Amino acid sequence: MKIILLVRTFLSTLFGAKTQDTDTMKILNPEDYNKAITASNVQLVDVRTAKEFDAGAIANAINIDFFKVDSFNNEFNKLDKEQPVYLYCRSGNRSQQSAKKLDSLGFKKIYDLQGGYMGWPYKN
Repeated sequence: MKIILLVRTFLSTLFGAKTQDTDTMKILNPEDYNKAITASNVQLVDVRTAKEFDAGAIANAINIDFFKVDSFNNEFNKLDKEQPVYLYCRSGNRSQQSAKKLDSLGFKKIYDLQGGYMGWPYKN
């Protein structure tokens, strides 16, 4: 069952529809995203794998792996749903899918990095 779910998730990541801005979810370009995450203490979450995260990440991000289905909801439920959450992944696909999940979990404001970490110009 887990393998089927992982295959479906992988295929929808590759071929899934792009998330559009909604009242809850917004996609920010790197400049606006950078301004937002440096302006105050925010909930910044990298939804890539631990290996990807260890290879380089945005400062102060926590890692909640999108593919770890068992712990994904549990880890996000530890965050404040009333406060904005800023997501990113490698290219934007996993973070868009994560945003949809967070919307269904009741998060009020979700921001996604356009183009993901691959397009992040502020790497150290």
